Amino acid sequence: RLKALNRLQVILQHLKMSKQTDSTPEVLLEKKGGAGIITLNRPKALNALNLSMIQQIYPQIKTWEQDPETFLIIIKGTGGKAFCAGGDIRAITEAGKVGDKLSQDFFRGEYRLNNAIGTCKKPYVALIDGITMGGGVGVSIHGHFRVATEKTLFAMPETAIGLFPDVGGGYFLPRLSGKIGYYLALTGCRLKGRDVLKAGIATHFVESEKLPALEKDLIALKSPSKEKIADLLNSYHTKCTVDQEKEFVLDEHMEKINSLFSANTMEEIVKKLKQDGSPFAMKQLETINKMSPTSLKLTLRQLREGASMSLQEVLRMEYRLSQACMKGHDFYEGVRAVLIDKDQSPKWKPAALEEVSDEFVDNCFKPLGNDDLKL
Repeated sequence: RLKALNRLQVILQHLKMSKQTDSTPEVLLEKKGGAGIITLNRPKALNALNLSMIQQIYPQIKTWEQDPETFLIIIKGTGGKAFCAGGDIRAITEAGKVGDKLSQDFFRGEYRLNNAIGTCKKPYVALIDGITMGGGVGVSIHGHFRVATEKTLFAMPETAIGLFPDVGGGYFLPRLSGKIGYYLALTGCRLKGRDVLKAGIATHFVESEKLPALEKDLIALKSPSKEKIADLLNSYHTKCTVDQEKEFVLDEHMEKINSLFSANTMEEIVKKLKQDGSPFAMKQLETINKMSPTSLKLTLRQLREGASMSLQEVLRMEYRLSQACMKGHDFYEGVRAVLIDKDQSPKWKPAALEEVSDEFVDNCFKPLGNDDLKL
């Protein structure tokens, strides 16, 4: 009886989460000129992606891709604060606790969407103005163009909630220069404004207030090629002087990042940080010590393997990992500590890196047979 009641509460909660209280759609899909425009429209939830949004965006991208009158696709967020702050983690948590199918359907749908963007034949322009984390990175990074602004705040903070930097993180992170991707993935370090461009996550940088004009100019282009779109973005980018003089925030640490985060195991990375002893290394050590040991080990292996995989292979691997996390302890504990009770003191199980066995990690990467992600 109790289980059925709990399940009902979860479903009601999920409906409440996924349906906005008023009648505004959660995602707007419009055609203007030669452009298909996707607007993430949950400003109160910082445009976090839920399953119903994913299920609307995916077929629309596929349709526009086939449409000879659509020349490019633009994605943006409303509300001025965020492009997209991630996935609807709370709904997934509630579902995962009671074994609801949402914890499979969400990741399956999200990764298929990431792949549709990564393979899209039409130029895809993401205006990543404001907070862009997790799932928001997934619907932007795999496209051709990512336009950051002085308001952009990028992070992949998943190791802090017992997850791993998914949405194709295993593909794009190890491909950033040096070991930046490993550093960002393991520590959840946040990058702001021009630094998002300098790290290689954004392709262009434009003032936030110029985005409406840029969008208008993109829409006005007559049957543009990818080159024409690039030219237009470049012209806005070169005119933008905001923070032009600023050094890349990680510049002074790059040498350390490249050597410290090149180790093959988490234990070795921790050892190197301790041996280094510099204020920078100590700060990273402190951060890493707060993260889920299981997540750290999964993430390091995910990136090391993903470095030589195709995007499709990476998404298949990440789907396996997502389902392993749904069956584990740390994801629910991390969400509790960070998002629900907000006490910021998760009790990880196992609590130490040494206690996360190689055998356990291997199991998380094993194929799921018929349940594997099909792309």
